[in-house]
Amino acid sequence: VQLQASGGGLVQAGGSLRLSCAASGRSFRDYGVGWFRQAPGKEREFVAAYGRSVGAEYYAASVKGRFTISRDNAARTVHVRMKNLKPEDTAVYYCAASIKAASFSDYVRESLYDHWGQGTLVTVSS
Repeated sequence: VQLQASGGGLVQAGGSLRLSCAASGRSFRDYGVGWFRQAPGKEREFVAAYGRSVGAEYYAASVKGRFTISRDNAARTVHVRMKNLKPEDTAVYYCAASIKAASFSDYVRESLYDHWGQGTLVTVSS
C-alpha cells in the first residue's frame, strides 16, 4: 500500500481543514488507517484512526469532539475533518496503514503500522 496525504495548510484558530489520505496498491480494505502528527520539537503522536470495520473510529483525547475521521473504501481514501483548530494542533500530519491493529491500544502504536505516507503540514495561527 502506498499512501499520499494532502489537505494541510494555514488556517486561523477556530478554523477548519480536511486532510485526506489516498491509498493505492494492495487491498485497501485489509488495512486500518491512522493519522499521527509531529509538532516542532516534539515526538510524533497518535491523532485518530479508522479500523477495517464500519464505525471503528478511534481518537486521541486531545482531538475528540473536534476531529472526525471517515473512510471511503471505494475511493481508497480516509479523511480527517478538523474543526475548531487550535495553535497547538500545528504539526506535520502523517497517515499510516496497519494490517495488524485491531483496537485503540493497537492503533496508537506506531510500530504496528506497515506503511506510511509523507506528511502534510497544518499551521494554525492565533
